[in-house]
Amino acid sequence: MDMNRFKKLYSVIFFTLWNIFFRKRINYITDNADWVITEIGDNLKRNIKESNINITITAFGIRNSIIHFGSIGAFIGKDELKLPHKSNRIIVTWFHVLPNEERFSLVKKAVKYVDIWHTSSELTKNKMINLGIPKDRIIVIPLGVDLDYFNELDKKQSKENLGIPKNKLVIGYFQKDGNGWKEGNSPKLIKGPDIFCKVIARLSNKYDIFILLTGPARGYVKNYLLKENIDFIHNYLDDPNKVAAYYKASDLYLITSREEGGPKSILESMACGVPLVSSKVGMAEDIIVDGKNGFLVDVEDVDNLYNKACALIENKELRLKFAKNGLNTVKSYSWKKISKQYFNIIYMNSEISSNRHIK
Repeated sequence: MDMNRFKKLYSVIFFTLWNIFFRKRINYITDNADWVITEIGDNLKRNIKESNINITITAFGIRNSIIHFGSIGAFIGKDELKLPHKSNRIIVTWFHVLPNEERFSLVKKAVKYVDIWHTSSELTKNKMINLGIPKDRIIVIPLGVDLDYFNELDKKQSKENLGIPKNKLVIGYFQKDGNGWKEGNSPKLIKGPDIFCKVIARLSNKYDIFILLTGPARGYVKNYLLKENIDFIHNYLDDPNKVAAYYKASDLYLITSREEGGPKSILESMACGVPLVSSKVGMAEDIIVDGKNGFLVDVEDVDNLYNKACALIENKELRLKFAKNGLNTVKSYSWKKISKQYFNIIYMNSEISSNRHIK
């Protein structure tokens, strides 16, 4: 048995015993390798005071409880459903529906076992309905942001702290956009790193730009920036909240994705007073009012991404307007408020159970 399989088996055994001996009413299933899903679970655990939440990687050993699968992959494998004991209520979060996913064939089977389907955007909800998931069993609650970390700070000082040269136009781009968890030289195209590079190529011909990157698997973008001699910093952060310092040093944030569940960068950039331009993915159309607190563009619209970025760069009043309105918008999305929605609308919803008919 190789070391990775041994570690995985050991983890499953450990968490199974944990589930049995430290029973909790609410159990959130995450993935050891999934930074964002784990972060969401940690925020729910920290902010829901009405009930203790167990963060675990397996449903084994859990009985007569609420089991919340934090991602669709945690519940639907390539060939089978990862069904817990039938005494439990099942909640499944599906952040983004990718085209031609292998798990589509199992969705119809999964419907009869799931009490509540959760997603973070109306866009994904509509895709789930098209796959046959009953509309009345889907609840939309967006991602949240920790306003204790993500907030305004003196931008000049933030740039100095990161060693960014003066008079540089700083563009933030913090999504994981490479395949795998290592170098990421192969692009994860749903995140749009190729689109980002096309926009940056045009911006670099007009402005003296500096790119901030964080997170794993950023090789594709880094290789492009090196080839084009565009200045950048890339740091892998051991705590997702540390990325706040990078937002605070950014003059502009770009979201160039083709598909997203959030992204959480919408809220994080707004919370730090950073104006943004985003493609119409995930929560973007639910949160951004085009021309008021951000710019929205169609997916893969490189020209419009570039033009809107230029409009913000060249118009200080517009940047201040977006920053001010963004700060007002984000107040409704603190994890403290979003966690209450999870608890009151999902976890306390006792009527949904009667809608499920297990055969």
